[in-house]
Amino acid sequence: MYLCALVTRMKRNNWRSKEKEGWSNRRQTHHPNDYRRHNHCSFTERCEQEEPWNSLNAGTSNSGSSSEVCHSSPVPELPGFYYDPEKNRYFRLLPGHNNYNPLTKESLQYKEMECKRLKLLEEEEKQKKKTSRAGLNSSLVLHKRQLGLLSSTNYCRLVHELKVNCMQRRKVEIRSPDSSVTGTNNFKLIVADTACERIFTVNDVEHGGCKYGIINLSGLGKDTLTVEMYDNLYFTNRKVNSVCWASLTHQDSHVLLCLMGIAETPGCASLLPASLFSNSNPGDQPGMLCSFKISTAWSCAWCLNPQADNCFSTGLMRRVLVTNAMTGHRQTFGTSSDVLAQQFATQTPVLYNGCRSGEVFSIDIRQRSRRGHSWKAVRLFHDSAVTSVRLLQAEYYLMAADMAGKIKLWDLRAVKCVKQYEGHHNEYATLPLQINEEEGLVTAVGQDCYTRIWSLQDAHLLRTIPSPHPSARDSIPSVVFSSRLGGSQGVPGLLMAVKQDLYHFSYNSDNPCCP
Repeated sequence: MYLCALVTRMKRNNWRSKEKEGWSNRRQTHHPNDYRRHNHCSFTERCEQEEPWNSLNAGTSNSGSSSEVCHSSPVPELPGFYYDPEKNRYFRLLPGHNNYNPLTKESLQYKEMECKRLKLLEEEEKQKKKTSRAGLNSSLVLHKRQLGLLSSTNYCRLVHELKVNCMQRRKVEIRSPDSSVTGTNNFKLIVADTACERIFTVNDVEHGGCKYGIINLSGLGKDTLTVEMYDNLYFTNRKVNSVCWASLTHQDSHVLLCLMGIAETPGCASLLPASLFSNSNPGDQPGMLCSFKISTAWSCAWCLNPQADNCFSTGLMRRVLVTNAMTGHRQTFGTSSDVLAQQFATQTPVLYNGCRSGEVFSIDIRQRSRRGHSWKAVRLFHDSAVTSVRLLQAEYYLMAADMAGKIKLWDLRAVKCVKQYEGHHNEYATLPLQINEEEGLVTAVGQDCYTRIWSLQDAHLLRTIPSPHPSARDSIPSVVFSSRLGGSQGVPGLLMAVKQDLYHFSYNSDNPCCP
């Protein structure tokens, strides 16, 4: 009996000593050089090894690259631990439970992204931007042009690339007849009209809902950065899913909005006359305000082809609805997935649609409503939900972006992908694409709040522009790029709306780095 009691006591003391040792190991920090890979060792034993890990090769990325981070090191990820590059150590991630725990994976990722954003902003302020292509500079481009080694098309394309890298951010002053309008609501979306003379704005209101306005860009010049914003009492407490300009009585006479339904209120598509916004365009006369009750619409598009005059489309849940705004006549096309993106061709009354399933298909709206797939003229496929579709001017090519961050250029004649534009970031948001064929540029804002500009010709990433504000879901910038902001006599550049601010990135030949 005495021997059994002694053995039991020894086991109990041994268990207590191991428990204390385990708690002390949990409190200590771990250095990456103390980490060894031995399959027969426990995790705690591996962390306690003093032999340096020679395979650790801490490298840094190129400062001019779009994938730059503040501290990039190929240290392994340890479950339950995070690596602090400043202290060069591992620290344990404690469960937060009901207490505030700053050491979470999300907070650490946000800290890294914010560090990257601030560093890029600092480089831009110091004008340390490098050319996107090795050896490309204004003197070389001009010299090759003078020697006849560059065609006019290639020369213009390279000049635009140099100008993109020289763009500098300046804040735009927004004036309004109503002083309570400006600086009170966050920009959610801006959409330019055909001539880039006006931009329609959707603003989030503090107590919920959305408010609309039109900004006249005629005052945007090289010397003055002032624009006029005209607000309207039109307000909705429903979410705006999609917006586009509509030419009902004349070019860009109205704005088409798709609103979500709430509670017992159904969704609708509303046509707002631009004349509702006082002084937005002196030539506008009081217009027609239309509203069409529909189920929740994810996307919309206006048709400019004369064969389908005054028609617009809305992408709904598993169907496409084409409506004549004057007669109210409707056509319904059944689909197998929700339609998240749409655009009409101009040369023919053909509608291109991007679906949640990743399919892109076209509809000739001259045919009768049908179900099934027999009426789909072109069918393309992405691996993720398609959030934006854009036709090029000749309408032989279509560009589509999806929720996997892929941007692809499709040849509609050969029905195949011919280019892919790398670097875009998206996981869940419906983010638009912008194509400027005259300048040969593609612009897109990612879910990470970075604005990226690519070369349309060879898909080379030219510029990555950080947001002036910290990255967040409710502060993704909305941009407009044009060589004529403010009309035919306007200024070139990029217009960025984020939070309550509007910025202009100058894009002209006055910069000494541009030819």
